[in-house]
Amino acid sequence: MSSRTVRAELPLSRRLFISGSRSLFFTILLWLAAAAGAIPVPGTPVPITLQTFVLMLAALTLDWREAAASIIAYLTAGAIGLPVFAGGSSTLALVGPSAGFLFGFLPGVVITAMLRGTANTHGLAGYAWTAARHLFACIVGCVVVVYAVGFLVQSALTGMPLGAVALASAVFMVGDLIKAVVVSLAVSGLARLF
Repeated sequence: MSSRTVRAELPLSRRLFISGSRSLFFTILLWLAAAAGAIPVPGTPVPITLQTFVLMLAALTLDWREAAASIIAYLTAGAIGLPVFAGGSSTLALVGPSAGFLFGFLPGVVITAMLRGTANTHGLAGYAWTAARHLFACIVGCVVVVYAVGFLVQSALTGMPLGAVALASAVFMVGDLIKAVVVSLAVSGLARLF
């Protein structure tokens, strides 16, 4: 019996507590990923953090509602002034150059969670197929969608041409593709635990 089946048999109040706890856990992980340090990148005002790694992990381990709740809680914490964003920033980050990337987290995590499919860990072929689906979902949601929103907003706010913003962010994309591979391989191998 899977853990999702066991949860479905619990009383509603217990299921909501578990779901809320899972979402809160990833909200805290997002903050920790930003607080752990940001690496500045020449040519762009947006630093490198481990947030997209956590974003992908949330999307592959939570259902889409829990993942969305996690991002909404994270953005809300920053909006009310808590220093949860990179560099200890809060509200101003939601109107600055990284705003689009932060707002892109929400559709990115939902799309990734919806595209990931059901894990199949029966044999090497099942593991490989699940890892490939997870990788595809991460690339579409947590890379393409997040970057599209981020590029558009950063270009609009800074006045830089869209192509220049994309070029300056190329180093981020390489790192996020590596993160997507790592998360996909790890989660597909551990899918039975979720």
